[in-house]
Amino acid sequence: MNTTSQSSLFEKLFKLQENGTNIRTEILAGVTTFLTMCYIIIVNPQILGTTGMDTGAVFVATCIAAAIGCFMMGLVANYPIALAPGMGLNAYFAFNVVGNAHHPVSWQIALAAVFVSGLLFIVFSLFKVREAIVNALPMSLKMSIAAGIGLFLALIALKGAGIVVGNPATLVSMGDVHDPRALLALMGFFMIIVLDYYRIRGAIILSILTITAIAMVTGLAEYHGVVGSIPSIVPTFMQMDFNGLFNLSMVSVIFVFFLVDLFDSTGTLVGVSHRAGLLRDGKLPRLKKALLADSTAIVAGAALGTSSTTPFIESAAGVAAGGRTGLTAVMVGLLFLACLWFAPLASSVPAFATAPALLYVGVQMLRSLTEIDWDDLTEAAPAFMTVIFMPFSYSIADGIAMGFISYALVKLLCGKAAQVPPMVWVVALLWVVKFWYIGG
Repeated sequence: MNTTSQSSLFEKLFKLQENGTNIRTEILAGVTTFLTMCYIIIVNPQILGTTGMDTGAVFVATCIAAAIGCFMMGLVANYPIALAPGMGLNAYFAFNVVGNAHHPVSWQIALAAVFVSGLLFIVFSLFKVREAIVNALPMSLKMSIAAGIGLFLALIALKGAGIVVGNPATLVSMGDVHDPRALLALMGFFMIIVLDYYRIRGAIILSILTITAIAMVTGLAEYHGVVGSIPSIVPTFMQMDFNGLFNLSMVSVIFVFFLVDLFDSTGTLVGVSHRAGLLRDGKLPRLKKALLADSTAIVAGAALGTSSTTPFIESAAGVAAGGRTGLTAVMVGLLFLACLWFAPLASSVPAFATAPALLYVGVQMLRSLTEIDWDDLTEAAPAFMTVIFMPFSYSIADGIAMGFISYALVKLLCGKAAQVPPMVWVVALLWVVKFWYIGG
């Protein structure tokens, strides 16, 4: 295929001229986005690996699920937005569903819950129910859920790096500050902050690789190579277990997967599109196609063996580099597929090298607290309950539950019951029933 015909094909698929861009700009934008989010292929297998899942299979599932999501977003919706298994959702999967102290389930059942939540997304996306749900929920709840997940991720990072440890007298305390693993984790975090401040692309992955290299030189990590054969996906592929899925406890799990991804994906889609100048009268054209791409990626990811796939806010980096069409997303997808051969490198990265990434994501998610009206206690108090309950109960679900329940209760007791959306009443009541009959 000659250059002219290639340009014609890209023009037909992505409408480059209409969007004021070209092939070179879109490819560079795709590379930029990839560098800011490729840390997920290292972090996701580590988090899901705590459940007993085969990390090699999860690595492959992560790469392929991300590629499918990017291809769908690029070719169907024509937006420069990349997708991959989401941070926060993977933590909820590993530590609150499979690792639930009261009602633990197998990772196979958890994958089935992700699969069902994806199917619900597809249905709701087709009938615009998804948009209606987002619009119906109070801003304070939406923003506090994001902030709470940020603190939860930070706690996981600090615990994993040995910076914060358990203490029978005080619940938690500072870990051994002389431990080189803890020091390297902190070093990695500050490295990300400085690199990001100076607008250096790929700050997270650069930090992870630097800390890993230091760990290898000092004997704190094993070197398994850089390039190798692609691990088998068989241990996780189509391993979903639907038996015992539809009880009150697991229905609440499906709801949390649905709710968290709902805010995450919709907020990212609108936010990144706004920065790219793609909104029309405040609305996103082809929104249904974008939501369908997101939903399909969730279903595909669950079938492959990973937690929920979602749009990444890091896509804004590609937009800043000039990305305006789906060609940017397609480029990201191709790079994720190319990563399949880097499994040995991913397996060489120690947990304390990825802890800085979790801390950095926590910083970014806490920014949502600025969107809450702290002068109105009927909005601030439920937001506060949401945020503090996630890390202190070590549960994203319990944080969301306390947020909804306290929002309805505070508004009722303060004579502002009319301000509570009907959906909040319903969800709050369901959580109360769940706690009463099942517990935490």
